[in-house]
Amino acid sequence: MTRPLIALLFLAGLPGFAAAAGGGAALESANINLSNQASLQRGARNFVNYCMGCHSAQYVRYNRLAEDIGLSEDQMVTNLMWAAEKPHETMEIAMAENDAERWFGVTPPDLSLVARARGKDYLYTFLKGFYVDESRPAGVNNVALPGASMPHVLWQLQGLRRPLKEIDAGGHEVISGYETVLEGQLTEEEYDSFVLDLVNFLVYIAEPVKLERERLGVWVLFFLLVLLLMSYMLKQEYWKDVH
Repeated sequence: MTRPLIALLFLAGLPGFAAAAGGGAALESANINLSNQASLQRGARNFVNYCMGCHSAQYVRYNRLAEDIGLSEDQMVTNLMWAAEKPHETMEIAMAENDAERWFGVTPPDLSLVARARGKDYLYTFLKGFYVDESRPAGVNNVALPGASMPHVLWQLQGLRRPLKEIDAGGHEVISGYETVLEGQLTEEEYDSFVLDLVNFLVYIAEPVKLERERLGVWVLFFLLVLLLMSYMLKQEYWKDVH
């Protein structure tokens, strides 16, 4: 059932598409939890199975990843290292750039920093936002990126759905809901969890030290508060005779 996630933001990352990223649609909230190692492990599995056929994460090393998300070396080798031989290697792909450009028209972008560039809510909405649109070359469109050329490579998991449209007060056609055209292998709740785990992982690799930075920040703020108190007390001691 493994399918490469061909171009997660394949066109969304290209110049000229940034303005259309919102597409006028409200972004769904991705309630991720970077401290949830089980979610990160599932997200790493999803990324390797569905994304790394086309996308690299060239700033992420396997051994650092395994340590951060709580995987043993055997688990890392068995479940993640399909395109690498040594634990210290980065998450590169075998696809040559010239082949990718010839096949897709553009080289699929590296996804190491995509969460910082696009935001977790956008990624979550994008991956959930495909719907049937016969006018598009790939037969689908996306609510987060209208006019997207990317095919819905997760359709087997999510299924296919057709938008229900209505005219709003301003006379514009808007999507009011969806009807199922083809059932997916996952329920709606299961697919939401699948996407949430993947987004959680993408947010993690975009800034692996985020949790440590936040923990350190608490201690820095505590130190500054103590220093402020000591400085105030010292000032009071120096100036008490002036009054």
